[in-house]
Amino acid sequence: MVLAVFWRKQRAAIEGFHPLHQALVHQQGFSVSLPPADWRALVASLAQHQAHVKRRKWRLPERVPLVLVPLIQVLTEDMRGKATLSIAADLRGPDAPGKAGPQQRLPARRPVRSVAQWYAVDPWLRIRAELRDGSVLDVEVVDRVRYRKIHKVNSRGKHKWKTKTKTVRRIAVTRRIAKGAAVARPSAPPPRWIRTRVKSGERTVVQATAKVLANYPEAQLPQQILQVSTETFRWTRRTA
Repeated sequence: MVLAVFWRKQRAAIEGFHPLHQALVHQQGFSVSLPPADWRALVASLAQHQAHVKRRKWRLPERVPLVLVPLIQVLTEDMRGKATLSIAADLRGPDAPGKAGPQQRLPARRPVRSVAQWYAVDPWLRIRAELRDGSVLDVEVVDRVRYRKIHKVNSRGKHKWKTKTKTVRRIAVTRRIAKGAAVARPSAPPPRWIRTRVKSGERTVVQATAKVLANYPEAQLPQQILQVSTETFRWTRRTA
């Protein structure tokens, strides 16, 4: 009885959260465009989660506090009140239905009986921000996960299965510079792990992309995204 009352209180707390906060709990994602003030309201709601919700099934995805919230805070600081920040987040992970491709068999040698390999493509984050300098910033993060399921039989005839994964993450940042803004090539090239492309026109477009192994703590990802983003801003002078 006491436990049932406890769960009811937690459900009631979730129902009082911001609607997008509830979507992150129940659907592990959302796709929406909002002005900065509404995003700040979501961040304030998310800050209350740990204090009110203890049940494992209602925990926020790990990437919410580690990645999503820091990016929202940084981007909204660089936006005017009427600007729009659009975010499409799918935090279900690469094992969610529809993300995995077909399996293929790889050659195997004893004691390995068989090796199955397949890939999952997980485009889990897309962001579009209208910045105060008149430029538009697009961010996309895509994980490509390689799975290898190995079936091995030891000398005692015991069967063992093991699945290994390797994740390559692609970070792509595109900045559409405001009309009439002065553009100049940076004096120093980008780091070797970042590639840049520039398309001239009425509005210059600068794209920076990076492919990295996702073998570092997720808490470092916002800084990595911002480092890639910085390459698009080195082509112009920031305005106050």
